[in-house]
Amino acid sequence: MTTRAAVQPVRETAKVLSNRKVGAYAELVLVAPRIARGVRAGQFVEIQTAPPGTFMLRRPFSVSEADRSPGSGTITIVFEVIGPGTTALAAARVHDHVDVIGPLGQPFGLPPEPASCILVGGGYGAAPMFLLAAELRARRSRVDMVLGAATASRLFRAMEAKRVSGSLTVTTDDGSSGTRGVVTDALPPLLARAREAPGGARIYACGPMPMLAAVSRVAAEHEVPCQVAVEERMACGTGICFSCVVPVGDATGEGTRMARACTEGPVFDGAAIAWHELGHPALPAASGPPEQELVVP
Repeated sequence: MTTRAAVQPVRETAKVLSNRKVGAYAELVLVAPRIARGVRAGQFVEIQTAPPGTFMLRRPFSVSEADRSPGSGTITIVFEVIGPGTTALAAARVHDHVDVIGPLGQPFGLPPEPASCILVGGGYGAAPMFLLAAELRARRSRVDMVLGAATASRLFRAMEAKRVSGSLTVTTDDGSSGTRGVVTDALPPLLARAREAPGGARIYACGPMPMLAAVSRVAAEHEVPCQVAVEERMACGTGICFSCVVPVGDATGEGTRMARACTEGPVFDGAAIAWHELGHPALPAASGPPEQELVVP
């Protein structure tokens, strides 16, 4: 069970400070001081992408960075342009305004004491790993990052990842950058070192569901706590529509229930998700209760 700080979401009219391409993705920096003050790694915002007077559901976006310095107050979001909503957002110009609600969802739980933390990101799912790396380093935890993608062009901010982590491992499906393979290939040697460190090891991951299932399996096999941020489509972002449910183990340990990713997640204990109900192999049986984690505002 994870204990996390609760921050009430706010609605804010945010000004576009910058809009640029980062490899295959778009990156927007938005001036939203109230959201920036409260957001934590793993949380997301919902943005209205349609013009006023037209109907289009808000789109959810993970927060990659938050600048809370006096006189600033910005958040950074990263996304792939794949439909009318993201196309409209990618066309936003500097000084345009967008309607944003956040921070939403549950953040990653931070270790109560310094630990050795492995951060795994797939494609632009790596976006929240940068804010998480900053939070962990502020608490004197070691950070090692693993970035994976189908090809080199779909990796996200590999050069910056080197600057915010103790080590960076890159994998690509086609071998066009780093090691040919998948992110789980890189985990065993990192875990061997991390488990011997004071405070033990933690794994944090965000990316496609098959990747999260595979990372959760490796973590379970090595008996290492693992938190995953799922990439479910969140139509409302407030728990009303039940379109983003994820099967998780119930309190009795004998069945599953459907948890809303937008309110109970998007961050879940990787061992708590019923991966077999999502078409992935079931995890090995847990050897003990999950560790308590704590977010410090």
